[in-house]
Amino acid sequence: MKTTTRLCATAVAATFAFAAGTASAQAGAEMLQVVIGASKAPASAAVRQLALTNASCVSTTAGRSAPGANRSLPVTWSRGPAGTRSYALTLIDPDVPLDLSTLNQPGTSIAFDAPRQEFVHWVLADIPGDRTALPEALDGDGHVHGGLPLERTAYGVRGQNGFAAFMKDGPYGGYMGPCPPWNDERVHRYRVTVYALDVGTLGLSGPFTRTDLLRAMRTHVLATGSASVDYFVNRSARR
Repeated sequence: MKTTTRLCATAVAATFAFAAGTASAQAGAEMLQVVIGASKAPASAAVRQLALTNASCVSTTAGRSAPGANRSLPVTWSRGPAGTRSYALTLIDPDVPLDLSTLNQPGTSIAFDAPRQEFVHWVLADIPGDRTALPEALDGDGHVHGGLPLERTAYGVRGQNGFAAFMKDGPYGGYMGPCPPWNDERVHRYRVTVYALDVGTLGLSGPFTRTDLLRAMRTHVLATGSASVDYFVNRSARR
């Protein structure tokens, strides 16, 4: 487990570095309107909760977790500005405990203010420029051991989700839904970000990560937008 923690920490540090550079490059980018779910919620609406069908685990009456439906999120976004030739999408959880050895441990509670790191749940590149929606379950419907193949689909090229950093039993492509620890005192946020790009393809293939995606599109972003949902398994968790 210590090795797992080191691997994740290294991946997170690299991601932060490229994310900072990408954010700087996007300073003048336009904004996309991104919506998770079937309908738009007003800006003043309360924080949206993840639908249970989109989670990879759900809470049990015993206070633990059990496998969920793991259907990929339904996401829609506004059309990109003139010159948009493709889109890219990521889904991250910025609230994963840095110390992975504490996850789901009986007799242990993960403090609300425990150090946190990002975890990547979904990466798609080269989403066609005429597409502005991904229906529910399009890129994941149920649990597949090792994740989905890393391949080009009609709706984009799959990158690796975060499990590929420390699991060696599959490609871990496609969507892996939220599954926060059942002993975590913090409600987890899940942020979808969509990028409008000025190229039809980023040239990515094989086992590419979110870090690789951020690097490849660094100078190609015309517009970007995000939306978030909350999810928790621990019924005592708080925001």
